[in-house]
Amino acid sequence: MLSIFNSIPTHMDYKGQKLAEQIFQGIILVSAVIGFAYGLIIEQFGWTVYIVLAGFAVSCLLTLPPWPMYRQNPLSWQPALPETTGETQPKPQENLKKKKHK
Repeated sequence: MLSIFNSIPTHMDYKGQKLAEQIFQGIILVSAVIGFAYGLIIEQFGWTVYIVLAGFAVSCLLTLPPWPMYRQNPLSWQPALPETTGETQPKPQENLKKKKHK
């Protein structure tokens, strides 16, 4: 049963995050302007709130799941370093600390 959930991708790359944020803000802005204009014309503030909430729901549906359009630029990770057995190598930062400035 849990293997079904492991097969669902849950990641989004950095460019995908930026795109999702832009889509989210754009939909919220457009729905707020349309809702304000419609509410002003019919003189009902409730309709403004409904339209903004509908825009929020649409933007959440489009941006919260990691759709494939948000995963088109994956990061290339560096290969893992092999573990050393028993030998401790000094870290580069430790070498810098031991040097005395003249």
